[in-house]
Amino acid sequence: MNQLHTPKASRNQEAGRLSFMNSVSRPSCDRVLRGGLSRRSSRRVTRLMSIFSSWPCTFWSVPALKKTALTVTAATLLPVLAVAPASADGHDNKAGRKHPNPPASMSTVGGSQLGKAGAQVSLGPGAPVLPKALSGRSWIVADAESGEVLASYNAHWRLPPASTLKMLFADTVLPRLPKTEIHKVNPKELASVGEGSSLVGVKENQTYSVHDLWLGVFLRSGNDAVHVLSEMNGGVPKTVQDMQAHADELQALDTHVVSPDGYDAPGQVSSAYDLTLIARSGMQKKDFREYCSTATAKFPGELKPGKARATFEIQNTNRLLTGDYGMSPYKGIAGVKNGNTTNAGATFTGVAERNGKVLLVTVMNPDSGESHAVYKEAGRLLDWGFAAAGKVKPVGELVAPRSATTPANNGNEPANNGAPAKTVAAKDSSGGIGVALAVTGGVLVVLAAGVFLVNRRWPLRRR
Repeated sequence: MNQLHTPKASRNQEAGRLSFMNSVSRPSCDRVLRGGLSRRSSRRVTRLMSIFSSWPCTFWSVPALKKTALTVTAATLLPVLAVAPASADGHDNKAGRKHPNPPASMSTVGGSQLGKAGAQVSLGPGAPVLPKALSGRSWIVADAESGEVLASYNAHWRLPPASTLKMLFADTVLPRLPKTEIHKVNPKELASVGEGSSLVGVKENQTYSVHDLWLGVFLRSGNDAVHVLSEMNGGVPKTVQDMQAHADELQALDTHVVSPDGYDAPGQVSSAYDLTLIARSGMQKKDFREYCSTATAKFPGELKPGKARATFEIQNTNRLLTGDYGMSPYKGIAGVKNGNTTNAGATFTGVAERNGKVLLVTVMNPDSGESHAVYKEAGRLLDWGFAAAGKVKPVGELVAPRSATTPANNGNEPANNGAPAKTVAAKDSSGGIGVALAVTGGVLVVLAAGVFLVNRRWPLRRR
């Protein structure tokens, strides 16, 4: 019989248990079964509606049908232009913080300012100051289209990523496996799933489509689904190697991959900068966008002899997407991925759109004690980013993949090796669906969804 795991008040091994830092377990919480998933009725069912865009965009965009005023009050803001590097006494300068300071020397990929400790922002006339209530060890706010970094805090601090590393897994493996392929799960494929992992409920000797498994990865952060897909990709060691190679290609050089699912492992690290870079790459892919923006879906249950195969509903654990437990969905959110482990704490990378502006934000390991702090701090940074867009001088840039080339050289020159530069549009043939979600009266509703021509911008090489 399956053993029932109940989320505890302490940080659990994985985010799929829906118990985040300093949250308290409650009878209504989802509970994860070893080898299966218990179900509760969903408070809402999200239905996506499609419209067709008549104009191209330069990265991917979701034209919201309802404008949202961004009001930033003085009571929630702290005047910050830049913070000096933290002292070397082993503790943060923030009151009550006991964790180590960032290293004195960090990567400068994307610009020298991003290698500095502390907050990096250059405010122009009329720009709002950074939010006061931020406790993440590391965070970044960037323009998804241009790649400009609007502000950052310890952007290149190498920290455990938790399940946000699944973005790299998906960006690496998703294009290799046809979504209609059907796979029968071998018991050996689930043998190496870590104890206490988040699970979607994949069963041995049952068949699943690749599409089903990706829903399990993105919505329930299912490590069981990750391991099955890894075996389909040639095995876990090969998948880890593939992910590392892809990270290097993206110039996500802070990232060291040990496990494909983000499960705590010695030496497994990434950074707010890298996770944002990886998310930007993933969002170029139609299926990636579709999966990470899906709020609810049906997942196959166990097939029993003589009976039709039942399904059960799974809900995305990204609380800015679905809300729940005192959280409201963030207006304009369209993905990407959350995570939580003992070593990593809570981590989150999100993408949102307002009034034609698309922003990416990553927050790693907040420790304010606030319920759902990683989501609330990400929301504050997004609010700030939308209000500050066009009013701040970029402090860096999300760099191009190594293989990116200028249109003029026809692929004969290498990329810019991490140096920020001007951007041009290079057509991405994937196409895609952008989903804008918003809240009206506390209820999750779909504002817009559509099929768009997708272009991506990569920095040109400087000469």
